[in-house]
Amino acid sequence: MIDSKQKDLPYSLSEIRKLAQQSLEDGAVTKDYPLDLEKAYKLLNNALATEIMCVMRYRHHQIIAKGIDRPQVAAEFKEHGDDEQRHMMMIAERINQLGGNPDFNPGTVMERTATEYGKGDNLLKLIEEDLIAERIAIMVYREMIEWFGTGDPTTRRMLESILKDEEDHADDLSDLLRSKQ
Repeated sequence: MIDSKQKDLPYSLSEIRKLAQQSLEDGAVTKDYPLDLEKAYKLLNNALATEIMCVMRYRHHQIIAKGIDRPQVAAEFKEHGDDEQRHMMMIAERINQLGGNPDFNPGTVMERTATEYGKGDNLLKLIEEDLIAERIAIMVYREMIEWFGTGDPTTRRMLESILKDEEDHADDLSDLLRSKQ
């Protein structure tokens, strides 16, 4: 419990109670939310588009993978696709929790995604495309984590969790790539 006698807090407990009673329709977003919500929605919707693209790419690669190593590599694509779908839903739910509208519009996914769908037609090229996409996602999520920083620790922790998965995916794909060369 916050001690209202602490002088280093910006609000007393009675002020916090008053602020909490305002704008109840905003749900989890309280008056003291320090970040630009419109920018937060935009960043998160761009990440959502990237995850949608990753789900589609991994599902496509899972189906079209061919060759003697198909079962192992297709299983890896499936696992990564499942993770990306979970990320997609986490991000969409967070946007909604912050009062925004998660943008699943397929017509704008291509404009907002950081990654590409890919054009590969052999196992090695599919792995390379997915590894490049994972490396892009890693860099984008690091920047987003920096932007959300201490201003929105809930979103930051969610993004850190997603980043860990993306790094694991990149490591898995790098191992697969080395084993095919």
